[in-house]
Amino acid sequence: MRILRSEWTKLRSVRSIWITILSTVAAGTALSALGVSDLLGGSPADLPDPWDPTATSLKGFLFAQLLIGMLGALSITPEYATGMIGTSLSHVPARSRLLAAKATVITAIALVTSLVTALLSFTVVQALFAGADLPSAGLTDPGVPRALTSATLYLTLIALIGVAVGTLTRSTTGSLAVLVGGLLLVPAIAPGLPGGLGDWFGDYWPNTAGQAAYAVIRTEGMIAPGTGLAVLTLTALCIAAASHLAFRVRDI
Repeated sequence: MRILRSEWTKLRSVRSIWITILSTVAAGTALSALGVSDLLGGSPADLPDPWDPTATSLKGFLFAQLLIGMLGALSITPEYATGMIGTSLSHVPARSRLLAAKATVITAIALVTSLVTALLSFTVVQALFAGADLPSAGLTDPGVPRALTSATLYLTLIALIGVAVGTLTRSTTGSLAVLVGGLLLVPAIAPGLPGGLGDWFGDYWPNTAGQAAYAVIRTEGMIAPGTGLAVLTLTALCIAAASHLAFRVRDI
């Protein structure tokens, strides 16, 4: 508990952490609303088929995931930049315990941030749909609570991947490069690969698979929500295991 309190004190004392939290919520909500603006002037007949108002309301996650991934990375990379990691390890020589404390605190922060982002994005966009006389969804509609829960877990897992990436790269800039490549570039480019390889990337690349978890209406060929969340969870565990090993065996 002392280590957890120490990590919480360190994180809440850093201005960039709060900026990243607020940016995640604000950008996720604003970009979700902006992402549906082209639909608001049309009629229900112009909507995509099938129409999933819940998943559509979370379009801002495309950028919010990058911010919350950096939130995870910022739990450790500034300590390497300033040399404070040596002080942390002198007070907590058990490296596994120190890394676990960082991951636990980030999980708690990310859960709250992700839940607020998901609920705000959903509420704002559904209000826009209702105001434009387009089919909308409510919090108690079938599948919606499960989808919003999955969306919250999705962003939280991305934050934990960020912790692992920050531990491996030991650099804020390096972490940003890895997260941009893994979360944005690969999902955008890889599905264009020929044959079954492109199809595999389109369905099973970790964050692409995870996005299927918060769909209420499944399109043809979409993997099951549980499968998508499992793929992302397994990826997070594997990267976390690699970062734990590196943290234990590398010098400061």
